[in-house]
Amino acid sequence: MALGNKIRELRDEMGMSQAQLAAEGGLSQGYLSQLENDEVQNPSASVIFRLARALHIDPRVLMQAAGYGDGVGEANGGPEYEVTVDPDLLRFLAALPREQQTHLFELLKGMETKGNGHGSSHGRFQKSAGQAELQEISSRQR
Repeated sequence: MALGNKIRELRDEMGMSQAQLAAEGGLSQGYLSQLENDEVQNPSASVIFRLARALHIDPRVLMQAAGYGDGVGEANGGPEYEVTVDPDLLRFLAALPREQQTHLFELLKGMETKGNGHGSSHGRFQKSAGQAELQEISSRQR
């Protein structure tokens, strides 16, 4: 698959617009459009790595699509990349403002700490409160 098609496919899976991906990847929307339409020959590794970070994928996926596959990944004995996060969850998180992402992350870390046996009997209360907060954040997105 050509690089442009791969970028577009991944961007669509994430539910991102070109403008969103361009902003997250530090590119102009026009340049991203040129990439998606395969009008750019040999984009720099820096561009590929920034797009991979913005798309939450292993850069090797885009490197291979760009034709740099001979020296990366499985062909070079490296591990195969496997996505372990639900794409719907990534889309939901990507749609949240950064401040809410940070708040949600802190909330989840607190739930994890309480749920591993190190917390007091307040752990169940904390989880219930955390679930209510998650519902509130989710309802704001609708």
